[in-house]
Amino acid sequence: MAQMKPRTLSGFMELLPGPQQQMERIMEILRETYSLYGFTPLDTPAIEAADVLLAKGGGETEKQIYRFQKGDSDLALRFDLTVPLAKYVALHYGELSFPFRRYQIGKVYRGERAQRGRFREFYQADIDIIGDGKLSILNEAEIPAIIYRTFSRLGLRRFQIRVNNRKLLNGFYGMLGLSDRAGDILRTVDKLDKIGPEKVAALLREEVGLDEAQAAEILRFLTVEGDALAALEAYRGRSEAFDEGLDELRAVVSSLGAFGVPAENFAVDLTIARGLDYYTGTVYETMLLDHPEIGSVCSGGRYDNLAGYYIDKPLPGVGISIGLTRLFYVLGEQKLLNPQLLTAPADVLVLPMTADLQPAIRLATELRENGLRTQLYAEEKKFKAKMAYADKLGIPYVLFLGEDEIQDGVVTCKDMASGEQTKLPLAETISRIREGLLEKSRGPVILEG
Repeated sequence: MAQMKPRTLSGFMELLPGPQQQMERIMEILRETYSLYGFTPLDTPAIEAADVLLAKGGGETEKQIYRFQKGDSDLALRFDLTVPLAKYVALHYGELSFPFRRYQIGKVYRGERAQRGRFREFYQADIDIIGDGKLSILNEAEIPAIIYRTFSRLGLRRFQIRVNNRKLLNGFYGMLGLSDRAGDILRTVDKLDKIGPEKVAALLREEVGLDEAQAAEILRFLTVEGDALAALEAYRGRSEAFDEGLDELRAVVSSLGAFGVPAENFAVDLTIARGLDYYTGTVYETMLLDHPEIGSVCSGGRYDNLAGYYIDKPLPGVGISIGLTRLFYVLGEQKLLNPQLLTAPADVLVLPMTADLQPAIRLATELRENGLRTQLYAEEKKFKAKMAYADKLGIPYVLFLGEDEIQDGVVTCKDMASGEQTKLPLAETISRIREGLLEKSRGPVILEG
């Protein structure tokens, strides 16, 4: 039989066991943190009816979607987690309690050109708060606290959550008589960090059709230095939308201290616009200060009507998303993932040293009943090969059970990192292993500098 050469499709990530454990640890921290704020887990199908997914699609979305026929069904793979959420809320509207707070960590699919750090199959980690008709500004103020706690628990300190408000921007462009071009301006200004002010000014003139004075005024407004909120007060009273956006921005900023967000991890940034049209209020981007080349690692904002394509009810919401696969890839590339983090599939490897395996089986069972992840090694290999197996997997402790140990009512335990070996009763050995695991697990997932 001819053998097929194994291969993984371009743009699809497969991790070895060690990195996969690191990814799982990140997901575990995300789930724990989101749960602290009262978000419920949600899982929606990876495959949906194509017309449902594309209800508000078109353009680039329709070009990138994986779409296929199965019998008479026109199906597609989800390209984000927001559209499936909209469908879910519309479908179960009568059964949900609002505000509805959900988190979802799942794979999405986009048939774009695969390139360094960009994937066709990738994990997104999203949270959203959906209101029924109305949604308090307090929810928008809470989002930076969730971002701060999430990245702090991952081990980061030097990051900044940048916040703006789309109403404020739209109001400003209205003052300049440019309301009809606000969307084009917002999408152009969103490139400021990537291409710089001179190129943005050129695009505003050449592609959006602004004159030199208008482009200069916009850039002057967006790059105000010092106390941004104080500077914005000078524009108050000239636009209702601007005033509303400024009030909302003040409400968000004023609550940060109570929510536990330090001043150094937060900034008002008028250049933050988010390119997507459905954002209508507060918008967020999160940057790693020592790695600006990575771009935003967590972004999102407020929208007025999540599910307008599926249900005739206004469902405003606010949400953020982490492109988890890309973030993980970039962190690995930048050597920011903690290499000392325990990534072994087991805490303990039990090596039977007698022909009768029953004592070793009972030992492994008791270890598992005490909450220790335990692997029983029963392969007929030389002792050196067994130890090499434990070492290669990074299993921190190896237990030996021979005739002497059985007779004396003890187990021999080797700490694979220090080389220290003890011969103690099982209860004391378990206690020692637990203390050691606690110490070995103290490190964060991500290391800074």
